[in-house]
Amino acid sequence: MPSTPHTSPSPPAPASPSPPPGAGSPVRAGQAPRAEPRRSRWARLVESDLLYSFIHSPVTVIAALVTLTIFTAALLAPVIAPHNPFDPATLNLMDGFSRPMKANEVTGNVYWLGTDAQGRDLFSAILYGSRVSILVGFAAVAFAALLGITLGLIAGYRGGWVDSLIMRIADVQLSFPAILVALLIFGVFKGVVPPALQDRMAVYVLVVAIGLSDWVQYARTVRSSTLAEKNKEYVQAARVIGVPAWSILLRHILPNVMGPVLVIATIGLALAIILESTLSFLGVGVPPTQPSLGTLIRVGQDYLFSGEWWIVFFPGLTLLLLALAVNLLGDWLRDALNPRLRR
Repeated sequence: MPSTPHTSPSPPAPASPSPPPGAGSPVRAGQAPRAEPRRSRWARLVESDLLYSFIHSPVTVIAALVTLTIFTAALLAPVIAPHNPFDPATLNLMDGFSRPMKANEVTGNVYWLGTDAQGRDLFSAILYGSRVSILVGFAAVAFAALLGITLGLIAGYRGGWVDSLIMRIADVQLSFPAILVALLIFGVFKGVVPPALQDRMAVYVLVVAIGLSDWVQYARTVRSSTLAEKNKEYVQAARVIGVPAWSILLRHILPNVMGPVLVIATIGLALAIILESTLSFLGVGVPPTQPSLGTLIRVGQDYLFSGEWWIVFFPGLTLLLLALAVNLLGDWLRDALNPRLRR
């Protein structure tokens, strides 16, 4: 009987390695990998370089706190202010020239920052005056940005004689200081509008005057960015498929040129507030019934050398802190949005 050959048993197949904990089930052949859950905007903000740069810059944090404090105090002026400086019925001439934190010799009233010649509480006047200055500053920056961005997009995208015309107008305006342009607009306003309507329209004219004197830098910046963006592939692809020009400008080019605009707008806010205060100091800004920081400084400078120093000191200090804090925020934003300038 023939013997059967002896065969050795085949070795067992090696076991597949188990996936590490938390890795999920392995991806099989022909199966699409699972998409990672989308992070929320708050999570992306926390992990962004912008927030990291802000937290690790003590000067920027202090500037942001000062700006937020002044903005909040101005916004809540009717709630925080002890008196309404716009209501003559609440004023007492006997409280005039009260020194800061000292009782008045006649009435015995104590005011934190003193009073002016009319007995107005300077703390309340500064709160209400800051509201006017900040409101005019924001409105002027918004108007200048809207006008400059629109003209810059048109000049950069269309090119040709349209670009040349807009840029030559911008060059001519740059040869004049902004305050002279604003004074010229106010002069035209005084000659055209009837005197009975001048006080009512003074704030609106002030916004237009500051905005028209500050639109050039927005237009030049947006134009240069548009010239670089319009030749890129995504813009060319949008043209090929027949997307209208206005849609290309608003949906494709505009979001990619807003970085420098935000920096200019932040710094421009401080410049607009200073320009408004300068015009009000010269007597061509808001009417005396709506005092701003510039109006308070103009009133206080008459008493600067007669011993009532606080009337001009505290409004000037508020304007200095506000302009400096906003400027520091603009400088940080410029460095944070430009990788080449990051330290």
